[in-house]
Amino acid sequence: MIKILFVCLGNICRSACAEAVMKKKVKEIGLEETFYIDSAGILSYHQGERADYRMREAGLQRGYNVDSISRPVTTADFEKFDLIIGMDNSNIDDLYDRAPDVESTRKIHQMTEYCTRHSDDHVPDPYYGGRDGFYHVIELLEDACEGLLHKLMPTQ
Repeated sequence: MIKILFVCLGNICRSACAEAVMKKKVKEIGLEETFYIDSAGILSYHQGERADYRMREAGLQRGYNVDSISRPVTTADFEKFDLIIGMDNSNIDDLYDRAPDVESTRKIHQMTEYCTRHSDDHVPDPYYGGRDGFYHVIELLEDACEGLLHKLMPTQ
């Protein structure tokens, strides 16, 4: 089983949506038993909360059920997951700071490194922006999740 953790600042927008997008893409090709997919936040500020209503709404309009409950990244996550994927440079820096050892740092990647159609260098936080920002995030996540899936399962 391949275990993937998506991470953003609060786990109520980007990483929650990445989890939903990846779960749907994996299900569409019948590989849900091959993957364990979760999301978390750098901060625990939103712990126990549902994803931001604007992300849930945008996700539903694009066919994604953004239903995860926010939780913070833990030290145990570095042992449990094969890939820990941050949404921006700040998330990546924070993940490196929390990694318990050098081996754990090898699991850390940035979401946009898997994009094949978009050239953005990070997934922007849509929280303080307008509605269009949430749709842009979904487009980036769709691209990156497809690229990640292709990298992990090249025959798909």
